[in-house]
Amino acid sequence: MDEMLTNRAFLQVVDSGSFSAAAAEIGVSVATVARQVNSLEARLGVQLLHRTTRTLSLTEPGTHYCSRIREVLRIYDGVKREVASYQKDVKGLLRVHLRHSVGNQIIVPALPSFLEKHPNIKLDVTLTDAREDLVAQGVDVAVWLGNLEDSSLIARRLTPGKRLVCCSPAYAAKHGLPEHPSDLSQHNCIVYRAKSYDSSWRFTKDGTTISVGVSGNLESESSAVLMTSALNGLGFVMLQEAVVRNAIETGALVNVFSDYQTSSTDADIALYAVYPGSKQTSPKNRAFIDFLVRLFKSY
Repeated sequence: MDEMLTNRAFLQVVDSGSFSAAAAEIGVSVATVARQVNSLEARLGVQLLHRTTRTLSLTEPGTHYCSRIREVLRIYDGVKREVASYQKDVKGLLRVHLRHSVGNQIIVPALPSFLEKHPNIKLDVTLTDAREDLVAQGVDVAVWLGNLEDSSLIARRLTPGKRLVCCSPAYAAKHGLPEHPSDLSQHNCIVYRAKSYDSSWRFTKDGTTISVGVSGNLESESSAVLMTSALNGLGFVMLQEAVVRNAIETGALVNVFSDYQTSSTDADIALYAVYPGSKQTSPKNRAFIDFLVRLFKSY
């Protein structure tokens, strides 16, 4: 028999003054209430109530138990309300992992507006290009690049996998711009080093794809390193359009081969908001994912 039910039945008998009144209040039979109270006394091994044909009164242990269990149930009900509110309200600690490039340049600058809208959220932000175990690390939402392999996670696409090849105006002035993608093999190229990537850049035009082997004096698994190096004139880089768009618009980078579709792998590598799968997505997670979708809608 449920201990919470028996304790609530006992308190209702005390408050109502009789088994019949308690049964009417709860909406069950008198026999059910009597059985619940008897069960509670049997488990405790003490008599809680003096029963006569006309009156009920608390025994000494019954008085002590009544006072303490009433407080316990009050706390229990309060905790239930507090926990339930997390499924109703946008609040609590939100742990997020963001890729360096899009995190630094796009997401982090927009976080003040998110927090202004949701003042009861506290953010714990980590910048990393690694795919951590989200469940083991206690991460609520991550921004990943590439196809999702773990079926226990849910992914929501933020941007298509469009890439642009760029260099700084200083590099272009010093070394010139290539006329054809194959000319990149004669230039210093900053290469992204990670699983499933190689040192080939692919260019597609009019249904024809060519692969160009590229190399240079810097490789990194951090797209932020690639971006910073390109901005400072080291060479050509291939990065997501979302990452380099602002730099191209301000003239800090020059976009080359704009009439080609470019990629650094054979797969369609898009940007995703990723989070552990569950029957119910918490309001704080939903709010942050919706924020990301709106943020990247123009990319």
